[in-house]
Amino acid sequence: MDDRLLLGGFAIALGVVAGVVLFVPFVAVSFRRRGGLSLGRFALWFAALVYVMAVWTYTVLPLPDPDAVVCVPSNLELFAFVDDVRGATLRPASAFTDPAALQVLLDVLLFVPFGFLVRVLGGRGIVVATLAGLGLSAFIELTQLTGVWSLYPCAYRVFDVDDLVTNTVGAMIGSLLALSVPRHHRGMGRAADADRPRPVTRARRLLGMACDALAAWLVFLAVGVVLQLVLYALGARDEVRDGGAASAAASVTAIAVCLVVVLATGRTVGDLAVELRFEGGGLPGGLARVLRFAAGIGGLTVLFALPGAWDFVGWLFALASVILVFATRSGRGLPGLASGQHLVDARGPIDPDTPPRRPSARWR
Repeated sequence: MDDRLLLGGFAIALGVVAGVVLFVPFVAVSFRRRGGLSLGRFALWFAALVYVMAVWTYTVLPLPDPDAVVCVPSNLELFAFVDDVRGATLRPASAFTDPAALQVLLDVLLFVPFGFLVRVLGGRGIVVATLAGLGLSAFIELTQLTGVWSLYPCAYRVFDVDDLVTNTVGAMIGSLLALSVPRHHRGMGRAADADRPRPVTRARRLLGMACDALAAWLVFLAVGVVLQLVLYALGARDEVRDGGAASAAASVTAIAVCLVVVLATGRTVGDLAVELRFEGGGLPGGLARVLRFAAGIGGLTVLFALPGAWDFVGWLFALASVILVFATRSGRGLPGLASGQHLVDARGPIDPDTPPRRPSARWR
């Protein structure tokens, strides 16, 4: 398989991993700064993650064996690519297949997304986006010139001053393309109506449940990996191979963390992320919290932590939880049924006189 395809797949995989790790904080920030989460803005941020990984893998990887490094010369002649492009255009039959011309085109296209994303997500102007492209290109070229900052004795990739020009042009083109996005949908600034309560939809409830499950899994994974490394460092090879001790400790930690959050705030991690809370019912506050925890992320985590066939029961519990979101009022689901409470927007009651958001707010 072509190395570039492998690097592209590697970049996408790294982007997915980073997206999973950052998903819950991203949802929380989106609800607080933009009032909610839109598919369009999520797609743009995910594309930005993949793009950053792709630029890194394309310009630095694969790292060669230090003992097999072949030093390469640098190109310090500015605009040397002009002759290559002119030569390709004089041969119309091969203008689109000439390696030198294609390299120039790829160097431009590589930074078009950067300029676009700096303007749309960063809210910066054309000048800043263009200069940022120049800065990133200079960092990449210096990384190559210095052999990954002296990790290698010499440059194993060509430092080309013309890349600074073509990359910067690409960033400028991308920043100009960002003009197609309305100004009020650019940037990370706080939306004027970010604190306005929104209807409690089932999609929002499911998003909160997904954040709960993901947060619990990440805690489990992080604790499990750390404990496995500790056991390995202590020489407990049998325990590392078995994995049972680390898995049990990680499960208990994940359950404890989720429970502490619920008892301390009255809401789960997912509820906090999507600005939801339960209220009403005739039960004492502490008891209602415990019941909601047991009927929600707590019960799910415990079932998956138990040995044997309990995983199957856990999946049934998860399926029932999703079904009850659609079968209960406002998607309160099993936690709401167990505590007798209902879901509301944590930011306050909805003003019936407030007009709905404009359809174009999908970018927000």
